Amino acid sequence: MRVLLAVAALSLAVGGTAPGAGATTPPSGATESAAERVLWVDPGAGRNGNPGSRGAPLRTVAAAWNRIPARTDLTTPVRIMLRPGTYSARSTPGYWESRWGTTAAPITLQSVRPRRAVLRGDLNLFDVRHLVVRDIAVDRSGDVFHCERCSHVTLTGVRFTGRGDAHETVKVNQSDHIDILRSDIAGAYENAIDFVAVQYATIAGNRIHGAEDWCAYAKGGSAYVAVTGNHIFDCGTGGFTAGQGTGVEFMVAPWLRYETYGVTVMNNVIHDTEGAGLGVNGGYNTVMAHNTLYRVGARSHAVEFVHGGRSCDGDTAACAERRALGGWGGVDVDGQYIPNRRTAFLNNVIVNPPGAGTRWQHFQLDDPVDPPAGSGVPAPSRADEDLVIAGNVISNGGTGMPTGLAGDRERQVLRDNRVNEFVPQFADAGNGDFRPRGELATLTGAAMPEWTWADSGGVPVGGVPVLPPSAPPGALAP
Repeated sequence: MRVLLAVAALSLAVGGTAPGAGATTPPSGATESAAERVLWVDPGAGRNGNPGSRGAPLRTVAAAWNRIPARTDLTTPVRIMLRPGTYSARSTPGYWESRWGTTAAPITLQSVRPRRAVLRGDLNLFDVRHLVVRDIAVDRSGDVFHCERCSHVTLTGVRFTGRGDAHETVKVNQSDHIDILRSDIAGAYENAIDFVAVQYATIAGNRIHGAEDWCAYAKGGSAYVAVTGNHIFDCGTGGFTAGQGTGVEFMVAPWLRYETYGVTVMNNVIHDTEGAGLGVNGGYNTVMAHNTLYRVGARSHAVEFVHGGRSCDGDTAACAERRALGGWGGVDVDGQYIPNRRTAFLNNVIVNPPGAGTRWQHFQLDDPVDPPAGSGVPAPSRADEDLVIAGNVISNGGTGMPTGLAGDRERQVLRDNRVNEFVPQFADAGNGDFRPRGELATLTGAAMPEWTWADSGGVPVGGVPVLPPSAPPGALAP
């Protein structure tokens, strides 16, 4: 089977809506229903002694949040409507904790007019369920959004900026069913988006930019993460990476071995990253397909397939517990030794125009390593087990640019990819329009190989062997 390379891959305009991205997003608007509880907030005209009705709104977000019962499964939806204005840090909760929306009764925090409600305080959430944050802006010097042990949280249409002072603009850890849709995430001195041990997530249709480290990564046993239709740009260490390095005590069973499981990165435009535009660092069943990389890798290389890191960061009892469950890592076995298994890098376009080539080579591929005794990782640990690089178009530095590969691997890559054979043309790359033109628009690409989940490395939980479930249908197809 042959698949379209460029037309399906790159016709999504920068800033457009990713296919299907709105499927989990509730409708906007200020219409009230008897079937839901609506709390209105007005930073100018409201009073916290008011009932919170449209005509008698509350003054602070904290007052509205405190009217939602804690540690109680909701039976009636709650919607907090924020009128336009600036909400000081003192007017928002210091800690957004243990509000349990449900499938039938979610909690929504929403601006009446998109991004006209501007919060100066951060959203620091713990144990929050079924929450939709819609159309608000958080603009502050520092961290913006943190969600720990959360479930079913959607950020849609938001604008979050840490003004360059955020450690992470959006940080999510030990959580599940997280969606970030059609939003603008920026302003970190490390990472714009940082996922640790996050399962079942979508990052789609966003602008992710302005971070000194990575624009975004998912790591620490993150699983079934779809990264689609995003505009990712202006970052230091890299664009998007599946994996990186994690303290084993922060991982969640049964995803205790690889850094990521079933991450799919498709139809993204990634440009102006000093480091690699895309990378896999300790990933299992990773697909990166139909992405456009432009002006990437100035400090070294454009794409990397390297080992993930593993450490124990202080909680030695938790590290030992996860190792006893069959996880990889543990106490006193720090290092870069988590392998990659089954990586498909298919039908991507990498263009570095003259004067903007990578410093050294196209790819960085780690050699096999011997993991430390006691880590649980079989030796040798490989970064390229079942690695497929096919159907890609690369224009970077001219014919003298090294691939970064050797032997049979280099010969295969030069055979199955278009490497410095022609200069791909776009509609208007200088203004962010990467729709293909000319020869690029006519190409076909490589098909997705058939893969299995049978060796995914799930570990026993409660004495019962557990394997991570299969990725959703179609998730592993370019």
